[in-house]
Amino acid sequence: MEPNQLEVSPPEAASSAARAFAAALAETTQFKAFEQAYDTLRKDSPAQEALAAYREKARSLQAMLMLSAVEEAERAELERLKQDYLSRPGVRAYNAAEADLIELSQAVAGRISEAIGLNYAASCGASCCG
Repeated sequence: MEPNQLEVSPPEAASSAARAFAAALAETTQFKAFEQAYDTLRKDSPAQEALAAYREKARSLQAMLMLSAVEEAERAELERLKQDYLSRPGVRAYNAAEADLIELSQAVAGRISEAIGLNYAASCGASCCG
């Protein structure tokens, strides 16, 4: 194949390969751990309440935050609410599982890039038109 030519596969082959890839990804330890952590966090009422409290406080301070006009006490309260949420075991487990899945995804993207001779991650990113 010439250096500037691309090999094009039929849509059915691309769809089949995408389904096989998704199935293989779904079987990884990282993906299963992420799904479990997500499900656990979603059902963790105290964590969800902590998140709601943080979001409500952030929403109430949004305009003042944009103007950098929030009093230190309010800023400290917002930070305390954020840390209360982030320190919960379910949140920490979710964040760790997410980081592991991102690491796997980046490694896979690197291998795909090597195989196809293009920067796969850059090719799949958002563009000015969509």
